[in-house]
This record gives sequence, structure tokens and C-alpha cells, in this order.
Amino acid sequence: MDAQSRLARRLGTFDAVVVGLGSMVGAGIFAALSPAARYAGSALLIGLVLAGAVAYCNATSSARLAALYPESGGTYVYGRRRLGDVWGYLAGSAFIVGKLASCAAMALTFAHYAAPSIARPLAVGAVVALTAVNLAGIDKTAGLTRVIVALVLAALAAFVVVALAGGTVDGSHLTDTHGGVLGALRSGGILFFAFAGYARIATLGEEVTDPARTIPRAIAVALGLTVAIYAVVAVAALLAAPPSLLASTQTPLRAVVRAGSLDGFAPVIQVGAAVASLGVLLSLLAGVSRTVFAMAANRHLPHALAAVHERRRVPHRAELLVGGVVAVVVALTDIRNAIGFSSFCVLFYYAVANASALTLRRKLLVPAAGVVGCFVLAFTLPLTSVAVGAAAIAAAALLYPLTRS
Repeated sequence: MDAQSRLARRLGTFDAVVVGLGSMVGAGIFAALSPAARYAGSALLIGLVLAGAVAYCNATSSARLAALYPESGGTYVYGRRRLGDVWGYLAGSAFIVGKLASCAAMALTFAHYAAPSIARPLAVGAVVALTAVNLAGIDKTAGLTRVIVALVLAALAAFVVVALAGGTVDGSHLTDTHGGVLGALRSGGILFFAFAGYARIATLGEEVTDPARTIPRAIAVALGLTVAIYAVVAVAALLAAPPSLLASTQTPLRAVVRAGSLDGFAPVIQVGAAVASLGVLLSLLAGVSRTVFAMAANRHLPHALAAVHERRRVPHRAELLVGGVVAVVVALTDIRNAIGFSSFCVLFYYAVANASALTLRRKLLVPAAGVVGCFVLAFTLPLTSVAVGAAAIAAAALLYPLTRS
């Protein structure tokens, strides 16, 4: 199977880890703390642990499956191989719909941080530019991601230092909880949005060298680093500001810096958030296009989208379609509040991944916990997110017979 890869295998372990970090250590931590604090107060830290635990189960299951099936498409492939065609199709559909919403949200988040007065055209321009980078080849995507990850980590390190030195640190902020068990679970579902990028490594399965070894290692390293980074940032934010402040704004880290009368450092956070949004957008566009490519190759989407560029060895038609759809959505509407909807769709996607891993009939505890964790977090999300996400998956199920005709 490795020898028959349809795309160019150019990503080693380091680049695969960087792609995973670029997908996770991004705009999620700059934005998701706000709704998480709204639902749970400082108990969002419990939600962070829950989200990290579910992400660990999902990552472990995905890594095992990716080693067996090193193909583009991630859980779309695993569901088809282990559970049957329809489950792979539903997982792929949920991923594409949820992540298209995430792409648009990240493009708009970048633009509103960078230049709010021209947000829409700037967001469209970002989508076009990053689509062009992806079209140039996966090595170009990984190269730009390295630069973005370095800048984001520097910005987050600066935030932690500034937040703890701002003179507003108060341990009582950590006891300011509300929402009870349901609030903590909802915050976990929201914060899961910030972890979901580790699957990008698996969806690029046909572009990774020595996939049986590289993919599991890269997923584990990227997820472990991300959990540690998010924990440090969340604790620093809650020590420096009450949860009510985090909940009251769409830019919680910048609000923490300003609350400490350190406005001079606010631009650092602003630039960090803008660059982080670009990093997530870059990896999302790559990951969604590979799932479109895999589904098109099996005629679950128009087969023409399975074309591979002869020289660059990238799925160029799928890349162009995904970039075009995101650009249109960004131009027409603001869906920055689609975090809950995206989380529901992606949690369904990972429930299928864990269920697929259960069929391997060994080491069953982790995938079983993953299935339960995914459904608990998914169905404790806000009712609107659950309803819209479930409707999207139901619509895909109704369309499935048309793909078999």
C-alpha cells in the first residue's frame, strides 16, 4: 500500500509533528476560552482535562488505524474499511461540513484580529493565498507551518509571562465556578474544538514517509505538547483574570493583558492570534481537501475531484473546490460562533474512528472510552449546536443512496 501512494510522501516525523501543532496550537486557545468560561467559569479547567482525555483516546485509535491504512482521508477510510461503506461516508461528510465551517471561522478570526475594518475582503484574501500555498505542494505547506508555529508559541509564551507579571494574579479566580457538571461537560465539548487538529496528520496519510512509524509517533508528540501548552495558558489566564472577564469577550487573552494595565503587550497577543488563525486555516484547508479527494476517489463525491496534479502530486481540484467554498462562505456570512457545531460534527467523526478501532479486537479500553467520551461531549453541547450538527449528518445520510447509483 505504501508503494502505491497516489500522492508524494514528503513529510517526516518532525514535519508531521509541526503540522499537528499548527492544527491545534492555534486560534482555538485564543477564542475557545471565552465560551468555555461562560458555561463553566474556572471549571473550564475540568473541561480542558476532559477534552484532552477524549482527544487522547481519539488520537490513540487514529494512530493505530493510520498505521494499518496510511491513506488520505483519515476516519473516512477507517470507517469504510472496518465498519462498512456508509459509516465511512457519514464520518467523511461530518468532517467536511464541520471543518468547512471551521475554515470560514478561522479566516474571519484572522481578519478581525488583523484589520477589523476590512475583515471580509482580508479573510477572502487569506483563503486564496493559503490555498495557493497548499497547491504548491505539501512540503510548502509544512514549511510555512513551521514559521507559523514558532511565532504562535512565542506569542503564547509572552502571554503567560505578561499575565503572571501584570499584578492581577489572584488564586480565588480558580474557585469561581458555575454550571455544575453540565457546564464542565459543555466547556469540554467547546474546548475539544481546539484539540481536533491532530487528525490532520492522519488525513495526510499518503504524504508521510514510513507512515506505520511516523503517524503514531507524530500524533502522540503533537497532542502531548498541545495539552501541556493549553494547560499552562489556561491556568495563567484564570490566575490573572476572573472567568467573567474571559466570558465577556471574543478576545479573552487580549482582555487579560489589558486588565493587567499592560496594553503595550496587547499587539503581541493580537499578532499571535492572527498568525495562529492562519496556521489553523492552512492545515484545515489541506486536511479537508484530502478527505474530499478520498471520498471522490470512491465516488462518494464527483470523481473528477480525485484528480492529482502530475508534477506537484497534490489533489489540486479538491484543493480548489474547498478554497472556493470557504471563500464564498466568508464573503457572505460571519460564522465565527460555529465552534459548537464544528465540535459536534468532529466528535461524531471521532466516535466512528474509535468504533473502527474496536473492531481490531485488542486494547479495547481506550477506543471504548473514546466512543463514550465523544458522545457525552457531543450531546452536552448547547442544544442549537446539537440540533444543527445532527441535521447536517442526517442530511448526508439521506443523500447516501445517490452516491451508489
